[in-house]
Amino acid sequence: MPFTPYHFGPSGFIGLALRKWIDVPVFILANIIVDIEVLFYHHWPYHRYVHNLLIGAAVGVIWGLLAYLAKPIFVKAMQFVRINYKANLIKMIISGILGVWLHVFIDSIYHYDVLIFWPSKAKPFWRLLSRPEVLLWCKLSFIGVAILYIFAVWSFNKQKKRSN
Repeated sequence: MPFTPYHFGPSGFIGLALRKWIDVPVFILANIIVDIEVLFYHHWPYHRYVHNLLIGAAVGVIWGLLAYLAKPIFVKAMQFVRINYKANLIKMIISGILGVWLHVFIDSIYHYDVLIFWPSKAKPFWRLLSRPEVLLWCKLSFIGVAILYIFAVWSFNKQKKRSN
């Protein structure tokens, strides 16, 4: 993506849609931490070491472990946004990996320098969609996030009423 915030749409949509199996905050933030790499390079190629499935998986594991250590923060944050949340180590690690992979997949369509299957130089997803189509898909997914968020809050409130 030209701007990391575009990743919030797809990651939020997938995270909320699959929240039973995916740790939502870990998954969404994994999509963002990947681009820390891009901040270090001020010339092409910008996507070097982390923007591939192999090293990205290692980054996802590390992120999942770090997130597990910060689990109380995630629990409070999810209570604040009124989404049911149950965290565990395995779910957080898998969500870290899948979040990084989603980011890398989207970037492999949009950016020429992403080698998703590194060390292979194959770029099978490059321009699978045009750049405007990728941007539109990312923007439209925010609508899905809003709908899923409303449903998640409704579910949270319903569960709260039952427990009272």
